[in-house]
Amino acid sequence: MTRHAVVTGASSGIGKAIAQRLLADGWQVTGLSRSESSLGEGFQWLQADLSEPESLPGVLAGMAPADALVHAAGFQRTAHLGSLDPSALAGMFTVHVAAASVLANALVPAMPDGGRIVLLGSRTSTGMPGKSHYAATKAALMGLGRTWAQELAPRGITVNVLSPGPTDTPMLNDPGRAATPVKLPALGALVDPEDVAALAAFLLGPHGKSITGQNYVICGGASL
Repeated sequence: MTRHAVVTGASSGIGKAIAQRLLADGWQVTGLSRSESSLGEGFQWLQADLSEPESLPGVLAGMAPADALVHAAGFQRTAHLGSLDPSALAGMFTVHVAAASVLANALVPAMPDGGRIVLLGSRTSTGMPGKSHYAATKAALMGLGRTWAQELAPRGITVNVLSPGPTDTPMLNDPGRAATPVKLPALGALVDPEDVAALAAFLLGPHGKSITGQNYVICGGASL
């Protein structure tokens, strides 16, 4: 039986890499993003604005039940104390946390037992200068994920967080994060999105059934 995953942010970066990996593994993938995406056979794109979570249940209406939810959409705005922008915090919280909550709330009731949820966090969630707002929103995903893992364990639905370090995606060139220039991690290279996707695929696959409520840091040694 073909499994069905809903992946946010599937038009770019880590979300796209995860969607492509799942398609290669034989999944059906529904991608949610503002920008149109076409990833070939087995892929369906639905236009969705995650900055307006209240619109998401309508986008999902009529969709086949999902065996997995991957929330990879996100953006980063950086600034140090004295220059913090409350609207940046509100925007990131909406996309990273509120959208995750609305999506899971809409999809989990119909999700088959043994389903999967993967949330894309960040290795900066434990704190990094200039990234207090971003870190706070990503840290919130840990609270969501561990709570949902406990709630859904009786149904065999696992919930885990992937926390990449500096990853080779278009986000690194976003002017909104200019206050915190990218530093190469200890291994001397940016994190490969396909490496993140491979770990996501494992957690979403049959051998992920014994792993829940965990946070996996994939940072190229940036956290050493």
